[in-house]
Amino acid sequence: MPDKVLKVAIPVSAVAAFLLLWHAAASFYPLEQFPRPLQVALAIVELVKAGRLAGDIGISLFRLVVAYSAAVCCAVPMGILLGRCPACLRGIDPLVQLLRPISPIAWFPLAVLWFGIGNAPAIFIIFIASFFPVLMGTVGAIKTIPESYYKVSRNFGAKPSLVMVSIIIPAAFPGIMTGLRIALGTAWIHLVAGEMLGADSGLGFLIIDARNFLRTDLIMAGMILVGMLGLILNSLISLAENLINRQWGMTGGAA
Repeated sequence: MPDKVLKVAIPVSAVAAFLLLWHAAASFYPLEQFPRPLQVALAIVELVKAGRLAGDIGISLFRLVVAYSAAVCCAVPMGILLGRCPACLRGIDPLVQLLRPISPIAWFPLAVLWFGIGNAPAIFIIFIASFFPVLMGTVGAIKTIPESYYKVSRNFGAKPSLVMVSIIIPAAFPGIMTGLRIALGTAWIHLVAGEMLGADSGLGFLIIDARNFLRTDLIMAGMILVGMLGLILNSLISLAENLINRQWGMTGGAA
């Protein structure tokens, strides 16, 4: 069988097997307790017809983009600085290691108290969830750059800006991308959790609102949508990584 056919056939077969197992497991429960795949599909259609789905997806993606972009813009420069300055790293590392293990979920009560209900608490939680994976990935990537790269640049009299653009960023890019991919996944997970507690819109609120009305079909519809959007986001960041790798002549892309 050609490789192209296998690339399509295997994922399709896996999805089909999952749906069959889901239907078989759900057949042992009442529809109101464990809906079948068809009921969940009809629930998604219901959300589309009601005009709610596009708004909830849009606001969730807006929160993700704002918070994730802010975390990347803060963590990457800070990670480069700490990776290039061992004294700075020694000074700030205890604080980072103190804050990093605190789950973003633990910040939910304070976020609601500080920012109220709406976009702000969810954005704050996503920022916290994204910041540390990007920071640690960047620091680790910078520290792995061979010192010989810097010696060669000094011998040729390269300016700091040229060293940054031509040596540091390309050499550290694979490690930085690892942090970005991990951060995107954790950000998406905690976005949904944050919307369940501190928002009045979005996919997380859709799920918790459906629970209040005992609509298990809508709950599972929201879960499926969260998973599908997570898959799309992961594919997009993989595509961006491969494009940059080709631009720089690299062949070790993650996707």
